[in-house]
Amino acid sequence: MTFPVSPQNQASPRPASTRSYLDFEKPVAELEAKVQELRSLAADGEGVQISDELFRLESKSEKALADLYASLTPWQKTQVARHPQRPHFVDYVKGLITDFSPLSGDRQFGEDAALICGLGWFRGYAVCVMGQEKGTDTAARIKHNFGMARPEGYRKAVRVMQLAARFNLPVISLVDTPGAFPGVDAEERGQAEAIARATDASLSLGVPNIAAIVGEGGSGGAIAIATCNRVLMLEHAIYTVASPEASASILWRDAAKAEDAATTMKITAQDLYRFGIIDAIIAEPIGGAHRDPAAAIQAVGDAVQRALEGLLPLSHEEIRRSRADKFLAIGRTI
Repeated sequence: MTFPVSPQNQASPRPASTRSYLDFEKPVAELEAKVQELRSLAADGEGVQISDELFRLESKSEKALADLYASLTPWQKTQVARHPQRPHFVDYVKGLITDFSPLSGDRQFGEDAALICGLGWFRGYAVCVMGQEKGTDTAARIKHNFGMARPEGYRKAVRVMQLAARFNLPVISLVDTPGAFPGVDAEERGQAEAIARATDASLSLGVPNIAAIVGEGGSGGAIAIATCNRVLMLEHAIYTVASPEASASILWRDAAKAEDAATTMKITAQDLYRFGIIDAIIAEPIGGAHRDPAAAIQAVGDAVQRALEGLLPLSHEEIRRSRADKFLAIGRTI
């Protein structure tokens, strides 16, 4: 199942002058630079008849972009999923959640800024929301540890999930992390145990929970909050047991073979949907979510709403059984 981007949500793409281009986008970047140059000439009112040339170049640029993104390789999708201008957790909260109240601390050690949890309203429904925040500039990335949570982040998630169960609130997880933090301090405080308990809490919930993989879904750091009734995934996101670089180092002892690893591991939304690991693919604006963040956020909201409304009529026991059946069935029908 694929959820499309509705036409009315494509009206405000990011201006070309503020875009950051990936290496494989260079041909498109050159065309868009020429389009921008012609637009500037037209704005200067020099009387040059350029409308026909501008229209031709715009059409050529749009087609080149559409053709490029229709045939991305897994490694190119990895680069898109990591794009610095892709919308992050705080952008989704701002666009989809009203009256968001963050909840801090695990009541054992401290606060973890990489995994944000809180309560708010999603399109008329009181919900619990959680997800990793990578940060958008150097200071924010350091503060949020590049979206890599420590044990206290996962213990906070467990605490908030228990709160959601007590007050019968659906849980929405927005996943975007390269993985859990692998530092010595995290291991000393029980990183693996914290991830396992968060995974168990997700699987045990009697309320609906929905995960959307919006960027990188890396390893246990992702699955700790993504073992949900419904797992949705943006078209150019990735979901993987380990990063392509780490996998290349393990398999071939050469991180430079990350591109080969990305292809071999089947980490794209299209492959994961075929294997039954995710439930639906959410279409992105042409050129990726970073080109039109507002449209991407709206598309995720629409997909989450559909999934949520399909689960709300179920009893607590039906929700648990449905979730268990979903994960027990993975691998049986390939």
